[in-house]
Formats: sequence, C-alpha cells, structure tokens
Amino acid sequence: MSTKEETAPADVEKPQTSSWKDSIYNPRTGEFIGRTAKSWALILLFYLVFYGFLAGMFTLTMWVMLQTLDDNIPTYRDRVASPGLVIRPLSLDIVFNRTDPLKYSQYVQHLDHFLQQYNDTVQEKNDLCMVGEYTEQDDVEEKKVCQFKRSILRQCSGLSDTSFGYRDGQPCVLLKMNRIIGLKPRGDPYINCTAKGRESPLLMNYFPAEGRFDKMYFPYYGKNLHPTYVQPLVAVKLLLNKEDYNNEVTVECKIEGSDLRNSDDRDKFLGRVTFRVNVME
Repeated sequence: MSTKEETAPADVEKPQTSSWKDSIYNPRTGEFIGRTAKSWALILLFYLVFYGFLAGMFTLTMWVMLQTLDDNIPTYRDRVASPGLVIRPLSLDIVFNRTDPLKYSQYVQHLDHFLQQYNDTVQEKNDLCMVGEYTEQDDVEEKKVCQFKRSILRQCSGLSDTSFGYRDGQPCVLLKMNRIIGLKPRGDPYINCTAKGRESPLLMNYFPAEGRFDKMYFPYYGKNLHPTYVQPLVAVKLLLNKEDYNNEVTVECKIEGSDLRNSDDRDKFLGRVTFRVNVME
C-alpha cells in the first residue's frame, strides 16, 4: 500500500511569530513599549503642560497667601488667648538629698544658667519702665525692653545663696508665663501656690513681693521686634521643715488676679502648673 506525501509549495512563506523583544521595540511598526514616537511626543507634551499649569497655580496661591502674612505678628492668635505656666528647674519631679550636693547640683546649675540673662549687669542695659503701666510701643520701630534684675528675686536669686535653698532643704522654684504676642493681662496677675493633701498649709516666700507680674513687661511684640525681651519671673521658696522631709509634697501654682485662664481641664498647664518635691536627708 503506497502513501502519498503532501508537501507545501516552496514559495509559501511561514507566518512570522512575535517575540518578547517586540514588546519593547517592534521594528515592523516602529513602536517603543507599545507607542509610536508621535504618540510618545503627544503624551509627554500633555503632561508637561498639565504639571506646568499645576505648578503655576500652586506658586500663585502661595504668593497670594504670603501677601496676607506679617513677618512679625501671626495673623491668627485667637486660639492661644491665655499663657501656660512653666517652672525652672525644668522638672516636675524635684527629688534630692539635701546633705549631698551632687544630688541637687543639677537643679542649682540649671537655675544659675537660666538666670544669666537676668544678671544685673545685663539688665542695666535695658530701660527703666513705669511700674503698673503697660509698655505699649506700637508706633516705635525699635522696641525697648524693661529691666528685670536677678537681684529682685532676693533669696532665690542665687547671689546670696548659691544653692538656691537646696542645701537647706528649702528649695526655690522659678515660674514664668509663656510668651504670647500682644498679651495685656487685665487686673493685677500674681502667682498663688498651694500644697495639696496637707492638713496644714505649706509656708512659702514669693519674690518679687506677693508674687506679682508687673504690667510694665507687657505686651510682648515677638522675636523679631523684641529680640532681647526677657519674661518677668516669680520665685517661690518652699519653706519645708523636717516633718516634710522624706515625703513627697505636691504643689500647684496658678495665675490669679487677672482675666488669664487657669482651670482648663483639657490643658493642665494653662495658667497653672503642678510639680512634686521630695527632699531627703
């Protein structure tokens, strides 16, 4: 039995098969990654125009916004109407052994370093201002700074007692308000501190007298206009005795006598500060 072998004509071409290389560059169509040179040129031109337009809109918006800002005074200040109260040394837990200078040296060094800007020789370069009156300088280009000499703090100045009372177990704590541009507290603000959880009140001395923040140190005009401004301070000397030693004493200080807030439950440092002192021997 014979078989007939069928053969394809020699002049019939075999179909061309594509390879993975064609997906990158196809020599037959001239496409690169699926697009012709014209298609690539058009899409690149579109994105160039599109992102150029966005960049122009962003630049214009920022320029318009910057025209509404003042380099010296924030535009919106209504969210910070009252200052916070902070203490020095910068610790809410003051623990030390009064018989060991190494245990309280960190607090003494911090206070002494902080008060360098209040040295009398430095403050004498500033102006003597009217006591009990705001030092308003809205129309003055160069703002003056009112003197606050370190010696005003007397027993807590670190001058007569270089240990700030820590050696005697009666430590000094300095309090100041955070800076708020344009703040002019009404009334006569002063610091009032109380010891919590005690049957008898804890005796304290305040410097300056009655722990007052004089009005002459307000308002503050900002870092650019008031570069050498120093905040007024109130020093509190805790007159602890032997019965208080080796026990933690919790002290709360508040700003009283003015319209400044001191009882916001959402911010425990708004117009007040609470710290703990434990003197050991």
